Amino acid sequence: MFTESQLTDDKFLCGRLRLWQPAQGYRAATDPVLLAAACPAVPGQSVLDLGCGAGAAVLCLGLRVPGLQLAGLELQPAYADLARRNAARNGVALEVVEGDLRQIPAVLRRDFDHVICNPPYYPAGGTPSPIAARATAMQVEAVPLALWLEVAARRLRPGGWLTMITGADALPELLGSLGKLGAAAVLPLAPREGRAAKRVILRARKGGRAPFRLLAPFVIHHGAAHDGDRESYTDAANSILRMGCDLSAQFS
Repeated sequence: MFTESQLTDDKFLCGRLRLWQPAQGYRAATDPVLLAAACPAVPGQSVLDLGCGAGAAVLCLGLRVPGLQLAGLELQPAYADLARRNAARNGVALEVVEGDLRQIPAVLRRDFDHVICNPPYYPAGGTPSPIAARATAMQVEAVPLALWLEVAARRLRPGGWLTMITGADALPELLGSLGKLGAAAVLPLAPREGRAAKRVILRARKGGRAPFRLLAPFVIHHGAAHDGDRESYTDAANSILRMGCDLSAQFS
């Protein structure tokens, strides 16, 4: 487990969410906040976060939508412990189960209204991180994206929604592996106006039959380039990353 000296105390959503994260290793940034904002959960529903890490995405969602039944699956015991501690610290009820995506623990073999996930999407063949926990969290080849989709579909009740954030270069594999998931919509996340999207958010419904939709890009930053140390989020991005608003309008 991580010791206190190995952790940082980080603020999300303008300080509404406080997370302990490892100073070295996999650290959450904007992706889990965007992922949580894109999940169309409503009070009373159940949500499973596959690979929840320290809990950033599922806890952002829990703060935005009170009254959810939240569960997380995490492979690494140290991160699972952090997720439990972070949930208790922020007053969000979260069931965290240690286990492998390839063999879901029996306690999580039930139906959920929503599954969210932020799979590793760093290119295979890249230089592994010298930090063991980070290398495990980013180990793309160990669990193919197709398996993430398959497991998500199994855990969703009929009509349930998968919400996933991943690299734009993974989109062909995702669309070719939807299986029982339909009514798919993809939201490209462009770093700046006129720049190619590096990430995408996929939403798909178990048993959905609506045609596929490729949505207009969601732009994160103002301007053509980074301007000093100042934040340059667009108003729309700021409302999500700082104020905890949702992305539902982008998918309508």
